[in-house]
Order: sequence, then structure tokens, then C-alpha cells
Amino acid sequence: MWVLLSDCFFSIVSKDCARDELLVRARRKGDIEKLFPKAKVKRNAKADYLYRAAIKKSAIAEALKGEVDRVTYPNFKSSVTDAKLHGAYMRVWSALGPLQENWDEWPMFKEF
Repeated sequence: MWVLLSDCFFSIVSKDCARDELLVRARRKGDIEKLFPKAKVKRNAKADYLYRAAIKKSAIAEALKGEVDRVTYPNFKSSVTDAKLHGAYMRVWSALGPLQENWDEWPMFKEF
């Protein structure tokens, strides 16, 4: 599962952890701690996601519920203030656009 938040991005998978945990992985230092401040984050320079932490499933569920409760913006992309993160999200948004059946009917989408 990819989780894209206004100030951080991470991937959550069931790998290299206990049955009641999931592995939360991030590419940027500090992203995991933004949502899981008590996480024991490890750095692995040989992995596609540099930062990793095994976190209890219940803690992940609670944190994600909290994020849902904090959504107040009318446009997600506009809520992202970090320029590098915003650019990455725009590329993801654009890459996923063609999945929409009428994507080609919207000329404004062709610029991405």
C-alpha cells in the first residue's frame, strides 16, 4: 500500500516483520516518524526504500484513521507545500491519469 500524505510518503507491506506488524518503508529521512514518532527506523542503503520500521498493525490503523480525520483541504495536491514532494506527487497523478476512461478528452491533462 502506498500512502501519500501532505507531508510524507511511505509504502506499507507485509514483509520481514511479526504477524501483528507491517513494514513501513520510506524514501526520505523523517517521513516515517511524522506519522509514527516512536518508530524504531532502520536505514538500509541496499534497499529500494532507504528507511524501514516494523510497526504494529493496530498502530498503523489508528494513525491512518487520524489522518482521515484531519483532511480539511479541497484539493490534495494543493495541500503539499514541499516542492520536491509535490513534484513527485504530480508525476504519480499524471502516470495514473490514463486509467480514467475519458482522460484523453481533457486537453489540460496532456501537459503532464
